[in-house]
Amino acid sequence: MMKKLIKVLVVDDSTMIRELLTNILNSDETIEVVGGATDPYDARNKIKQLKPDVITLDIEMPRMDGLTFLANLMRLRPMPVVMISTLTEKGADVTLKALELGAVDYIAKPKTDINTNLLELSEQITRTVKSAAESNISAIERNTNKPMAQQPSSLIKDRQRNHKVKIIAIGASTGGTEATKDVLRNLPDNMPPILITQHMPAGFTASYARRLDSQCQLTVVEFDGRAQALRDNHVYLANGAFHMQVSRCNGGYQLESNNGEPVNRHKPSVDVLFNSIATTCGRKSIGIILTGMGSDGARGLAMMRDNGAHTIAQDKSSSVVWGMPRIATEQNAAIEVLPPPQISKRLINLCYH
Repeated sequence: MMKKLIKVLVVDDSTMIRELLTNILNSDETIEVVGGATDPYDARNKIKQLKPDVITLDIEMPRMDGLTFLANLMRLRPMPVVMISTLTEKGADVTLKALELGAVDYIAKPKTDINTNLLELSEQITRTVKSAAESNISAIERNTNKPMAQQPSSLIKDRQRNHKVKIIAIGASTGGTEATKDVLRNLPDNMPPILITQHMPAGFTASYARRLDSQCQLTVVEFDGRAQALRDNHVYLANGAFHMQVSRCNGGYQLESNNGEPVNRHKPSVDVLFNSIATTCGRKSIGIILTGMGSDGARGLAMMRDNGAHTIAQDKSSSVVWGMPRIATEQNAAIEVLPPPQISKRLINLCYH
């Protein structure tokens, strides 16, 4: 029995981009591009007519911009949307806003020689669309309609910090920008160093760090690659250009960059971060794996647990893509399985007496 094809609608005002994406996606035997749309109004009619499983959506289009259309679509007919954005700082800011509005994922198109460079991303593009087709739309809807967070200060009243917890590490991929934000914004400003590896290209991580910093009580920075001692009350986001890892230094811990090859197809890789923490910090650390496709981080989380760390995986119902946390759970790497708001409360309980 033949497997049902993933039906895709390509929405882009550029004829060249529509043709390129159509050819790339149709080259995968599990995907069928059922149509193309030149603007959101054209897309609205073709969604009704063609009933696609996934939409690829350009951000800059005539008559209505992609963000406005996305907001309307997620309000009236929620479905998996993959944004097509430019690999620039402006493109990163708009893409992160699109993820807040409910887009599943994004494809960062190159700034130059789009024809050649987009073809080189063929495998990533088809993988992203296939992952979007399997995404949890219910989780996305809940993410876009979530209530205001509880004040973290009220959760630690009359409690003392447990200084035995030295490092908290978080790994995430598809859907992780919002899940990570949900964890961090519920934390007080007096926490151990928090290290995050989010699968994200170089150029996007700086914008994401600034966005997190504006929405959290903790200080969030993009790791610049230079070796540095870890500081309490700080969140360090891995730069999209290299792996991030931890080593011992002068009786404490320091952050280092690693410019090695991609691990599990990713650079930065969650496994690289988790493995380094398992060997340097062990039982004094906490490891968390959030929503994402693939298996990156599962082995590292298991290694952290084997070395005495407390480990947590995001639960299925709240995950946009229950891939990385599912595999971690199946490999018995996670001690607990929780949604992001409960992860925040658990971290407070572990870090405060």
